[in-house]
Amino acid sequence: MSYCQPIFSTRAHVFQIDPATKRNWIPASKHALTVSYFYDATRNVYRIISVGGTKAIINSTITPNMTFTKTSQKFGQWADSRANTVYGLGFASEQHLSQVIWQIRDLCDSNRQATCKNALLPG
Repeated sequence: MSYCQPIFSTRAHVFQIDPATKRNWIPASKHALTVSYFYDATRNVYRIISVGGTKAIINSTITPNMTFTKTSQKFGQWADSRANTVYGLGFASEQHLSQVIWQIRDLCDSNRQATCKNALLPG
């Protein structure tokens, strides 16, 4: 993979949906992690990546069918069909979540290979 500097980075509490219940969130760490958005020139795709220690917690491709959904004032989620999971991000403020939503929209708009569904805002 050929990643350069991130296009955008933020800090968030990272969660994955419990594969057994498909309802409960499992925290990836006790603390907020850096979540970065990269362009993978080798594959011509955008990716969301978060690393906790030496382990990749999130390595998700922004696909044409991906929808990032704001589910509360400071929480958003998306399904990653390739990883067969749902990721959730909890932010310190609604403003941080809004920045991520707009960043994902921009990345989707910039991707000439595919068109993504816009990040959804409730109501």
